[in-house]
Amino acid sequence: MDLKSGYPFWALKNGLLASFPPLQQDQNCDIAIVGAGITGALIAQEFTTHGYAVVVLDERDVAWGSTAASTALLQYEIDTHLVDLAKRYGEADAVLAYRACADVIEPLLAQARRLGRVDAERLQSLYYASRRSHAPVLAQEFALRLKHGFAVEWLDRHALKREFGVDASAGILNRPAGGIDPYQMAYRLLQQAQRGGARIYDRSRVSAIEPRSRDVLLRLQSGAQVRARQVVLAAGYSTQQWLQQRYARNRSSYAFVTEPIDAAQLGPLRNTMLWESARPYLYLRPSADARLVVGGEDDFIDIPARRDRRVESKARKLLQKTQALFPELPLQASFSWAGTFAETSDGLPYFGAHPQYGKRVLFAMAYGGNGITYSAIGAGLLRALVERRAHPLHTLFSFQRSSR
Repeated sequence: MDLKSGYPFWALKNGLLASFPPLQQDQNCDIAIVGAGITGALIAQEFTTHGYAVVVLDERDVAWGSTAASTALLQYEIDTHLVDLAKRYGEADAVLAYRACADVIEPLLAQARRLGRVDAERLQSLYYASRRSHAPVLAQEFALRLKHGFAVEWLDRHALKREFGVDASAGILNRPAGGIDPYQMAYRLLQQAQRGGARIYDRSRVSAIEPRSRDVLLRLQSGAQVRARQVVLAAGYSTQQWLQQRYARNRSSYAFVTEPIDAAQLGPLRNTMLWESARPYLYLRPSADARLVVGGEDDFIDIPARRDRRVESKARKLLQKTQALFPELPLQASFSWAGTFAETSDGLPYFGAHPQYGKRVLFAMAYGGNGITYSAIGAGLLRALVERRAHPLHTLFSFQRSSR
């Protein structure tokens, strides 16, 4: 599956960080993870740290799928408003999902800093009404978040203009939030897992999954085999190929990164992530080297050749929108790219077993605008499932929620 187009900034900035061999010989392990992007890397580190024998497989080079194209927003806000999620699943479960995302951001940033050189930055998140009619919706959302103790601040038109230079009718300022270099972090996590005993193999394509009573057999295209007590399918948006039923719709999302901007000119944008209420939404965040990473212009194109042809025109539209929002900033696009993006109908991820494969095959489908946050939560959730421990998000993040 071709997951990206153009020139993803993180891969160009970092180059090939490490080399992992393709799998040539049969392997036995406790946990086999299919997918070596940021999701697979977080899961590998979780299991390795807790004493499991781990094998990681990826059909590409490590982190060369959607991770390389990610804009790496770390936020607790789910693409579905808390108000709407509460209507669907009840207020308690909706708050549980939002709270889990909020609680994992600081530990995730701390983990990134311990790894080093992954550009981990603590940010705040500004969600603003890009249309006047959206302000009452944001007011309801703010009230429910405030009711449940989230760190939110209401900004009216004057406050938005005064503090952020944004001309909009209202906004919610949220904390915590953050940003990282996802390509670097995936590599650093996998290298850490490797030092802990994990075996990492790229350019190793799984062609068949055979669940059995005591283990799972993975057959590779090369002819090699992996026998694992449990398998985790964490191949990003390619993971859906293993399911007969579709649980998410693939889209293409577009992005560009600017040339570095003087910190004084960036002002409050130096530590603030912005995103708008329109759908699909424009969003931006600063990078560690004082660039702006800008994304949006999502469409339902999932044909690589057509996506390739749209990268430059989409980047120009994003640049025009950003320049209209901040006319005083000297914005110059440095690199532009696109990537496959998937979203579920409710904005929540899927972690756990599926009836099609049984309990020994676990899925990690961290889909949505806060996929890295979901992945950090999912790593602990999957370990709890393997260890047969209860987890508060087991049902809400499972395939069984579709029947609720």
